[in-house]
Amino acid sequence: MKTWRNASLAVTAAAVMALTTACGQDTADQSPNGQSVGNANPAQQPADSGYGSDTGYGEDSGEQAAPKAAGQLAVWDSKKLGKVLTDSGGFTLYRFDKDTAKPPKSNCDGDCAKAWPVVPAGDVEAAAGTDASLIGEVARPDGTAQLTIGGWPMYRFAKDAKPGDAKGQGVGGTWFASAPDGKKAAPGAAGGGAEAGAGEEGAPTDLAGMSVRKDPKLGDVVVDSKGMTVYRFKKDSAWPMKSACTGACLEKWPVVPPVEKNDTEGVLKKGFVVFDRPDGIKQQTIDCWPVYTFAGDAKPGDTNGQGVGGTWYAVSPEGKLVGAPK
Repeated sequence: MKTWRNASLAVTAAAVMALTTACGQDTADQSPNGQSVGNANPAQQPADSGYGSDTGYGEDSGEQAAPKAAGQLAVWDSKKLGKVLTDSGGFTLYRFDKDTAKPPKSNCDGDCAKAWPVVPAGDVEAAAGTDASLIGEVARPDGTAQLTIGGWPMYRFAKDAKPGDAKGQGVGGTWFASAPDGKKAAPGAAGGGAEAGAGEEGAPTDLAGMSVRKDPKLGDVVVDSKGMTVYRFKKDSAWPMKSACTGACLEKWPVVPPVEKNDTEGVLKKGFVVFDRPDGIKQQTIDCWPVYTFAGDAKPGDTNGQGVGGTWYAVSPEGKLVGAPK
């Protein structure tokens, strides 16, 4: 028994040492306070886990509102998002990347379902000009039935206060407005939607999961698979790995989801690890620094997040802040 225990401790120590080697170097610009990788202690989690806190689809009520039927579905043609599916009241319907469509399954319950109220099945009609056969339902663990479109479970976002709001777009890098066919809404996409990696209108289609673009003003900056500029937050730290962007911050600065090392071009591989955030979201890091995109960047090549608040800057291939004051 002692031999097994000693071997187990040795393996654990080796894993920690490997991560320290990857993330414990060259952190002169990190903040002094932080928490360890994958710290899921509920007592240390932020009050707002990034799911949102309001209830009642913008009504800010003290109790969880009863699920509202979708009724007559409609399609909102957004210049920024493309064709977006809405309920009869004009509220945006969303899909969750952690769900599955084949077979349909929802992985959002508990606090998640408070921030992302499920759309109940029944009392729903297809939007004009859309395929009614895509409408379905999935049984939830509590026995209720949830509306699905193209197999994807549908939700609303509690912080959408009025028809036409789409504040849930990109939250946590996993929540997206639904197209009429249940895919992710995307400008110019065939059929009104696109699956992950298909890209938006005007976006390059042959980029690696993470690569380098030469910006005329900033020089070499990292971009994601859609060509969108990748950023770092000066209030984050690399070791201990910590993100200071939580809750509403993630609506403006969605995390970059995990990227395979072999799906990168020109980006530093040392410290290219995934951060298990306390809010349950998995975030890619470069040289152990958490990285993000900016909701204010509308198209590939935009750098509207550069210098925002004196704390947000584009990322170099080595994970450094680009253009930040010394």
